[in-house]
Amino acid sequence: MTGPQPTSGEFRSGFICFVGRPNTGKSTLTNALVGEKIAITSNRPQTTRHTIRGIVNRDDAQLVLVDTPGLHRPRTLLGQRLNDLVRDTYSEVDVIGVCIPADEPIGPGDRWIVKQVREMAPRTTVLGVVTKIDRVTPDKVGEQLIALAELLGPDSEVVPVSAKSGKQLDVLSDLLVSLVEPGPAFYPDGELTDEPEQVLMAEFIREAALEGVRDELPHSLAVVIEEVIDREDRRDDQPPMVDVHAILYVERDSQKGIIIGKKGARLKEVGTVARTQIEKLLGTKVYLDLHVKVAKDWQRDPKQLRRMGF
Repeated sequence: MTGPQPTSGEFRSGFICFVGRPNTGKSTLTNALVGEKIAITSNRPQTTRHTIRGIVNRDDAQLVLVDTPGLHRPRTLLGQRLNDLVRDTYSEVDVIGVCIPADEPIGPGDRWIVKQVREMAPRTTVLGVVTKIDRVTPDKVGEQLIALAELLGPDSEVVPVSAKSGKQLDVLSDLLVSLVEPGPAFYPDGELTDEPEQVLMAEFIREAALEGVRDELPHSLAVVIEEVIDREDRRDDQPPMVDVHAILYVERDSQKGIIIGKKGARLKEVGTVARTQIEKLLGTKVYLDLHVKVAKDWQRDPKQLRRMGF
């Protein structure tokens, strides 16, 4: 649990992946370090579906944060493909940060993830991150740091952070820089993510649709952006506008009803929330057109999975 070692003054760069049980704050931490929203956050397990790369640009380094789907015991073909995605990522990054929230005891799920990390990436540097320290007393944070250090072993650094308040983020950033090798920047200065805009748009819509719904929905919901069109029939005095057409796929009619809501109120709310995020992403006004369709058992159908980008 020593502090970060001073770097040699050379520019450093590397790929970082945060892992942990669902809801341990991985995506929130990625967004906080990048300084912009590039990973969706939700209190639902398996919210993240793609390995979205967030880019931290510093004068002395560039850190590329790879936000993976959570590793879990798969029950569907989609689950298996998401796990394969995670395994590929583990073996390719320079540092894996194991995230454990300060307000929950370390349990079997955490131990299973650490075991998987050690087996899949035996040569990768592992770092412990105690998240959500704003929720507990300093004594509790100390206890969790000790417990995580014991779980990871003497070769792993451990650091406490709060992505919400920003506390210790600079310490974590410095530590990550000290753990990657000297090397050039992978992306131009100023870029925050290499994820295609359409993927981010779909993720923002999915995040809005998952907010406040029952447990049955998260795995069953996929969003596909059908088309993005610059609107050309506007007057000269009107600001630029983009039309975004998207389809929300669910597996059953009952789920379609949940997404649409009474007299379409729920879908309208989803559109309002998602549109705000998409406008911020594109830097322009957006007309967002959402439709909900049933694609029966798409998670188990290879053809439908391909169509939805998995």
